[in-house]
Amino acid sequence: MLLNSFVFLIFFPIVCILYYIIPYRFRHIFLLIASYYFYMCWNAKYALLMLTSTVITYLSGLLIHRANQIPHESKREKYRKLCVLVSFSLNLAILVFFKYFNFLIETINHILAHMHISLLNVDFDVVLPVGISFYTFQALSYTVDVYRGDIYREKNFLKYALFVSFFPQLVAGPIERSKNLLKQINGKHDFDIHKVHTGLSRMLFGLFQKMVLSDNISVIVTEVYDNHSSYGSLELIFATILFAFQIYCDFGGYSNIAIGAARVMGFELMENFNTPYMADTVADFWRRWHISLTTWFRDYLYIPLGGNRKGRLRKYINIMIVFLTSGLWHGASWHFVAWGGINGIYQIIGDVLRPIRDKMAVWFEVDRKLFSHRIIKVVVTFVLVDISWIFFRADTIGQALAIIKGMCTRIHLGVLLDGSLFRMGIDIKQCMIVLAALVLLILTDICKYIKLDLIEGLCRQGVWLQYMVYLFLIYSVLIFGSYGPAYDASQFIYFQF
Repeated sequence: MLLNSFVFLIFFPIVCILYYIIPYRFRHIFLLIASYYFYMCWNAKYALLMLTSTVITYLSGLLIHRANQIPHESKREKYRKLCVLVSFSLNLAILVFFKYFNFLIETINHILAHMHISLLNVDFDVVLPVGISFYTFQALSYTVDVYRGDIYREKNFLKYALFVSFFPQLVAGPIERSKNLLKQINGKHDFDIHKVHTGLSRMLFGLFQKMVLSDNISVIVTEVYDNHSSYGSLELIFATILFAFQIYCDFGGYSNIAIGAARVMGFELMENFNTPYMADTVADFWRRWHISLTTWFRDYLYIPLGGNRKGRLRKYINIMIVFLTSGLWHGASWHFVAWGGINGIYQIIGDVLRPIRDKMAVWFEVDRKLFSHRIIKVVVTFVLVDISWIFFRADTIGQALAIIKGMCTRIHLGVLLDGSLFRMGIDIKQCMIVLAALVLLILTDICKYIKLDLIEGLCRQGVWLQYMVYLFLIYSVLIFGSYGPAYDASQFIYFQF
């Protein structure tokens, strides 16, 4: 069940109405049933995988709590670490088997072929369980949080199972922490008209991002990237710039729908995006993009590896480990690993060059607070990030390199005059609609960047203005939204991860 589908349009209101009607003590049970039904709409048998992960991490919390009662310190710590190790090993084994088995076999076969050794004839044909990376990481964070003492172990299995499977953010995040969501599950949520109002508004804007922007842009990007050898540099550059906004609107749109849906029921999920293309360094970009995953890797991988506490060389090694892992998390393919590696290299180069930039700013008396200086930094950061997106979007590293080569060599300025630049997969009218919607998106992000909350501000305005905005967004989704055959909703990009 997709969050942008007609089925969800029926499912969600029914769940909300019943949720507020049901007595408090039964609400978590009802939401758990609804969440599992939501997930089983894709593939019912894979709900067993999520249940398995839930049971493992739930038991790990109980066992860590029991280990805390052991009086002997060394023995206590030994059992605590063993619980964490077993929980991580079992969950990651499931993740690796379903997501990376074929990738590992292909890689081994490639290495063996160069050594003239017979290949492994193993093919595991299975559909990747939707959202497995997201709920696995969310469940594992609970184990670590209990181990660190950041949260008390949850005794009620059904409440913990709801924490892992909460349907608004189940299949594509935000990757919630037990310190936030699990505590809210244990709380009471009364009907709050303001939360319902702001939640629905955010859901509507998320649908606008997904269906008007992302899905329409997808047509252009797919056309150009699937036939990249037939297009010149300007078309490739235009499509690559558009992909940066496609993936932002696709994933940002999902996050807005998820956060809004949770808020309608009284839950506050963590923010997942904070105007990422307003970042003035690549490091700043990663503090603003997919925040729940970035902070997960920081808290549960980068810091345990030593962070920046063991010298500069070790810091750079840790950064590369995190970004290569992040790339592999996104997909079982080397082009994702290359994408992660490029962003890691960006971070390291930026850190190495920081003292030089500081000295140059002093020598040339550059005022870094000037708007013009910041604009340059934002543009340069966007270009660097967008180059890395080529490896994310391409099917292989070879295709990514071919696209970059085409950008540099196949220069045909005639496309600026004949209008073909705006007719790649869609007509010029649709292209103008996309560009107009992009302007609206950028203006919205600028308002957010200067700490102006448009949704909260809109809710304080007169009813006539509110409904004008809502009708505009609804009209845009219905008229300009991209629909598949038989009005099928298009899948979100991050569902494949």
